[in-house]
Amino acid sequence: MARSSPQLADFQHRSAGNGKAGGRRFDLGRFDAGAKPFSSGSKARDKLRVAELALEVDRLQDLFYADRRFKLLVVLQGTDTSGKDGTIRGVFGQTSALGVHAVGWKAPTSDERAHDYLWRIHQKVPADGEIVIFNRSHYEDVLVPVVNGWITPEQTQQRYAQINAFEKLLVETGTVICKFMLHLSKDEQRARLQERLDDPTKHWKFAAGDLDVRKQWDAYQQAYENAITATGTPWAPWTIVPADSKTHRNLMIARAVVETLKGLKLRYPPGSAELANLRVE
Repeated sequence: MARSSPQLADFQHRSAGNGKAGGRRFDLGRFDAGAKPFSSGSKARDKLRVAELALEVDRLQDLFYADRRFKLLVVLQGTDTSGKDGTIRGVFGQTSALGVHAVGWKAPTSDERAHDYLWRIHQKVPADGEIVIFNRSHYEDVLVPVVNGWITPEQTQQRYAQINAFEKLLVETGTVICKFMLHLSKDEQRARLQERLDDPTKHWKFAAGDLDVRKQWDAYQQAYENAITATGTPWAPWTIVPADSKTHRNLMIARAVVETLKGLKLRYPPGSAELANLRVE
């Protein structure tokens, strides 16, 4: 990942070691889900800035696609209602479908379960010049099974190491990885779930299982802390995004994506001498 500004770096976690499980302990509690460190103080101005940054992402994406030296994987991970869909619309909604793809991950199919848990993930990572956004990700495999007791602590540690190795493989073959944990408070999640229940046009977003998962809130927060501790590596650090404010969430992620793309020193391929003298009649 390209070097971040000091302000963004304050919200990043990367292991002090070599990415093995057991690195510098991550404490989610020290981050305020309602914080707005990148806000101008005006919601209207912040929304305008998000729109400007979204256009900048589009411009840089065009250059990124032409350059073809890199691949960009954006991981959006968070609890229900944390705003993964909203981030995709707000930050990447201006980009061309050419070279930008969003992948939504759900429970694995029977065919996917017949393979190792990273098999389906590897098929969807970006190719040269592509930007791929993961709505949820391979990190579900060290969250859901852990909270529900489907894998042992030893298997969990093994998966952390496998994920670190997988991401290192991607980075060493040209992929830049931006991992965002959308940090939502329990009170804000309650309000957003209730909004879905109160609005018939949003009932399709609600599943009965959402309330069961909410009862496991503390267990999921602990699982996130453990996963981020073990997988916040030098080559793929985590960025914690306060997500109670939808506008600020988009502002922070858009800024991080723009910084990352600019840090790659992208360039258009050299012009062709054969084309320089052609004239269209």
